[in-house]
Amino acid sequence: MAGTSSGIVAGLTAAAVGVVGFLAYEAYATVPAGLGARPAANGSPGGQATKAPRDRLHPSALPSGSGTGERVVYSVDDDRVWLVGTGHRVLRTFRVHPGTVDPPIGTYWVTSRSHAVTGTDGIPIEHVVRFTTVDGVTIGFSAPATADAVPAPDAGTKTGGIRESRADGDAMWKFATIGERIMVIR
Repeated sequence: MAGTSSGIVAGLTAAAVGVVGFLAYEAYATVPAGLGARPAANGSPGGQATKAPRDRLHPSALPSGSGTGERVVYSVDDDRVWLVGTGHRVLRTFRVHPGTVDPPIGTYWVTSRSHAVTGTDGIPIEHVVRFTTVDGVTIGFSAPATADAVPAPDAGTKTGGIRESRADGDAMWKFATIGERIMVIR
């Protein structure tokens, strides 16, 4: 009987090790390339985004405190955007070049979009995704229509365009339709 008990225990131990290995593989496989481990989701009270601690080893990792559910997360301190799908999964992250007017920290929704217009700086832009207005300046994401070169905004002009590369602008355009939530964090 003792040999049977040790065989059962060995079998159960092997099965447990297999399950733990499988779960570890699944956890690793769901992390987007280059982002490292994701912090746990924990939205802040009242739907307002708060200053989120940064993962200094993985600067493109989604900050904790950036909300839950499908959304666009924009960090005004890091000049970075995350497109977040269901299950707190980062679909894409990229750096941006903000204008001279930042949106206040908080929760917004995409209110309008334009395929192609001229920006307040006179540059033709495309895939414009707008989400708020600050002191009469419209704030939104956009990409240059003809090149990825983004000139530094004139400090004397109030501009609200948050410029992306053309490829990132395409991704934003496909993801952020009217009504999509935008979380602005520090």
